[in-house]
Amino acid sequence: MAEHTPSPSLLDLARAHGVATEFQEFNGGMRDVAPATLVAVLGALGVDASTPERVEVALRHAEDAPWRRVLPPVVVVRQSDAVQVPVHVTHGDPVRAWVEVDGAEGRGRRAAGAVTERVELEQADVLVEPRTVDGRQVGRATFTVPAGLPLGWHLLRTSGPSGEAASPLAVTPDRLALPAALDEKRAWGLMVQLYSVRSRASWGAGDLRDLADLAWLSGHEAGAQFLLINPLHAAEPVPPLTPSPYLPTTRRFVNPLYLRVEDVPETAYLSSADRALVEWSAEQALALDTDDGPIDRDVVWAAKKAALEVVFAAPRSAARQSAFDDFRRREGRGLEDFALWCALAERHGPPPWPADLRDPAAPGALRARTELAERVQFYCWLQWLCDEQLATAQRTAHEAGMSIGVMHDLAVGVHPDGSDAWALGSVLARGASVGAPPDMYNQQGQDWSQPPWHPAELERVAYRPYRDMLRTVLRHAGAVRIDHIIGLFRLWWIPQGNSPAEATYVRYDHDAMIGILALEAHRAGAVVIGEDLGNVEPWVREYLLDRGVLGTSILWFEKDGEGRPLPPEDYRRLALSSVTTHDLPPTAGYLAEEHVALRERLGLLTEPVEQVRRAARAEREAMLAVLRERGLLGDDPTEREVVEALHRYVLRTPSVLVGVSLADAVGERRAQNQPGTDQEYPNWRVPLADGAGRLVLLDDLFTNARLRSLASVLAEG
Repeated sequence: MAEHTPSPSLLDLARAHGVATEFQEFNGGMRDVAPATLVAVLGALGVDASTPERVEVALRHAEDAPWRRVLPPVVVVRQSDAVQVPVHVTHGDPVRAWVEVDGAEGRGRRAAGAVTERVELEQADVLVEPRTVDGRQVGRATFTVPAGLPLGWHLLRTSGPSGEAASPLAVTPDRLALPAALDEKRAWGLMVQLYSVRSRASWGAGDLRDLADLAWLSGHEAGAQFLLINPLHAAEPVPPLTPSPYLPTTRRFVNPLYLRVEDVPETAYLSSADRALVEWSAEQALALDTDDGPIDRDVVWAAKKAALEVVFAAPRSAARQSAFDDFRRREGRGLEDFALWCALAERHGPPPWPADLRDPAAPGALRARTELAERVQFYCWLQWLCDEQLATAQRTAHEAGMSIGVMHDLAVGVHPDGSDAWALGSVLARGASVGAPPDMYNQQGQDWSQPPWHPAELERVAYRPYRDMLRTVLRHAGAVRIDHIIGLFRLWWIPQGNSPAEATYVRYDHDAMIGILALEAHRAGAVVIGEDLGNVEPWVREYLLDRGVLGTSILWFEKDGEGRPLPPEDYRRLALSSVTTHDLPPTAGYLAEEHVALRERLGLLTEPVEQVRRAARAEREAMLAVLRERGLLGDDPTEREVVEALHRYVLRTPSVLVGVSLADAVGERRAQNQPGTDQEYPNWRVPLADGAGRLVLLDDLFTNARLRSLASVLAEG
């Protein structure tokens, strides 16, 4: 094939696998994807397109693949839609189809004790010519799944001379309904990097007890209705721990760094000798709470892990042991594999590991399940404790009067050498990573190093890893924020060895991905917010709105057609709106042009610093002018008055949710994260402080004058 012009067959093959052959650049122009990139991305999908002959073979295989299956691997429908499902059998054979309602969750496995109802399906009058596949003539019958089936996971079954088949059927909400409280009145809440919010009883980093206390204080004392926290996904069990909560080892399980050791019931019954060991570990870590340097997760986890191992060795009551056993059974193989990965990481260090440990089914891994059984149990136990303490935090939030409570954050992906990459096999694609195409801020594009979901494999396993992950995140949540929600529609795949500019989009079945998200959120009673900033196609926002998924609006990014600050009345109603976000400096720092000064110090500017300063100053002055026009700001305001005026502006929007950065509430200026850096800046390690750099502990938070003043502004709204 020509070097720069893909053949028609290669284009057809790419489209058949959801690979974009062209895309819109940030400047609005269309760009064709190079043939080499198409071949490499198809290769990461397991499709050999290395020669014209293999392209033709792969194309025929793609066309035949649906005809080789009696039923699709999974069927996902909206509750009010009647959907036609193809059924493939030997041409001429009769076939029956029905749905077992509430009968199964998974591939042909019935939930224990479930009561089933059988709904016979009618065959639709759809004529499709038979197809010869692998020397056999295959016919297609079309059956209609009726509208109105109960929400949930059911089982679609067929039977006839050609044999029997079954596929999971997910009936999902047409639209997620807002909680009644949000129909009556907007809700505001604090946006918090939990690890940065320490109390005098923390062990060097904010934890789940701090979360419960913060929920109580912000709800009871200030009237907040939710707490949006950073992702709590698990990191590595051995140092060095990855600081970024957006690059976890798994998204399903929780980082035990956030456990409060003293809240584990067995701690109260330790012998005096064991209690001394725990107190000795605590003594080393507690001193870090008043250290204004970067948070050191390695030291914190070493202290907590040593203490938790002492508590783990203590006997549990019969009831506590029974509850732990139930947790292990409920979480199943996923928990056991994660715990085994942690135990192997302790023994072998971070991957890569020997070939006989390449995945959970490898011979060495099977042996290790027995050899490391006690360590596997330890890591399962840690997850049980996390689950208990998260439940306590959410319960406390509701007791404090919060209508939503804890709003969890779901990261885009996982570490390429982490637990999910090891345990989920082909469901995560090898040979490619997720990133972003070049744009005006990152002219080379971005490579986030995370392996993407493999769309066909995810469908093949009926999205089970995806829904298992969602259920864990939603179990003790009143809401969930989905980072980069466009990733449920398409992701920028960068083939291994390529630059981020030598890549393209791979599309996902967004009806299935969003539908399953909506179903699991409905079952949990949770609100869903999609982070839809940046290059998002307009139809995507309309689709999310139609499904009841809220959007995200950041004041500094919202502009009208002339580039002026968007009037508050023009903001979306179904959105979480805020002044800032975790990838920007807190508002006080932004107003002081800290984002420019920091990027200059780190050598990240691609334009002359004075030009960047002028642009930042113009943006700030335009915003201040609008605040004055609307009577929200005087002529010579203090920094505090400007910050409060900006929040009054957001409160004038119709948005049902308003987020307030805790850093803004205390006058902090330092960013938690500087995009484009790794070691140059202490990303995700900055403890909460005020504008003068003085630490602000949770114990003193609600006596802070700036916080109380801003809370009174929010109470007015």
